[in-house]
Amino acid sequence: MPATQRDYYEVLGVPRDADAKTIKAAFRDLALQYHPDRNKAADAEEQFKEIAEAYAVLSNPQKRAEYDAGGVQWGGAPEDLFRGVDVGDLFSGFGFGGGSIFDRFFRRPPGPSRGADLEVELAIPLERVLTGGQETVRLTRPIPCTPCHGSGAHPDTPPRHCEACHGTGQRIDSRRDRGVLLQQMTTCPTCHGRGNVIDKPCAECHGRGEMAREEELTVTIPIGVEEGSALRLPGHGLPSHDASGAPGDLLVVVHSTPEARFERHGNDLWRLEAVEVTDAVLGTQRDVPTLEDHVTVTIPPGTQPDTVLRFPGHGLPEFRRQTRGNLYLRVRVHVPEQLSTEEHQLYERLQALRRKPK
Repeated sequence: MPATQRDYYEVLGVPRDADAKTIKAAFRDLALQYHPDRNKAADAEEQFKEIAEAYAVLSNPQKRAEYDAGGVQWGGAPEDLFRGVDVGDLFSGFGFGGGSIFDRFFRRPPGPSRGADLEVELAIPLERVLTGGQETVRLTRPIPCTPCHGSGAHPDTPPRHCEACHGTGQRIDSRRDRGVLLQQMTTCPTCHGRGNVIDKPCAECHGRGEMAREEELTVTIPIGVEEGSALRLPGHGLPSHDASGAPGDLLVVVHSTPEARFERHGNDLWRLEAVEVTDAVLGTQRDVPTLEDHVTVTIPPGTQPDTVLRFPGHGLPEFRRQTRGNLYLRVRVHVPEQLSTEEHQLYERLQALRRKPK
């Protein structure tokens, strides 16, 4: 849990008399904002934990009553904090892939250490953001060597316990200075921090314990996926340093592919539309592309340069909502650089008319 805690109502941004529906809605909005899979700020995980803890207390009538009476933050075990909370309903459906968010952030299971997460970038067209669906990710990542099971040693000659560090992988040098015992911890030079010594390296991985694997994975893109969201594929990250440890996860960071027709700004789409000066003066209609088809738009008479026209509902869908963003047209008035003789004469007549006293 975070070392420094604020008032739970302040954390969720709700009044003290907020009902359960308001509290849950506030939590979901904040959890989407601060989830570490999509928010890369250094303190995002701590923020997320604080938000989840506040929700777990305020969504439970008994815990909330105790908190309102004493104002003391939760100090017990996470398992007790979330007892009675539907964790699946609380954390599911955020579009970050499988795995238990509760386990990742609040429960530290005993046993071998888990491997580090791996991150790859995936560019998708705007049409995929609109419809959702499946995309393919290709990557090369290290996995435990099959013949030696990640030990780095030849199968006939298993690694032996390092006697220099007693299997800790570290060496401690001690000395006394004026009666004070000083200790310096360094990596064991005999086993190089592994805790064991390999007398005969594995012929396949040459003692590294890892081998490269090319993978082609299918990732499901949720409708309305936000720019920079990270979709989690469990078990496809880096291998654990412990031979029996589980691998980390693969984070697929989603970006929209740039295209000539639109610029994406959140769920809104922007398009630059060039019109002739005569059309800007007199007005006209244009057939403008959308992600699905075309829409006929009216350029009103007297449209000025850089005028922005808004067309609701023609943008991208909002993640996990039924609404869509807007299409915005920024009008660029095109002033001709070369004129025919007839056009030049017409503009001269127009200029003379405009200069006549009113």
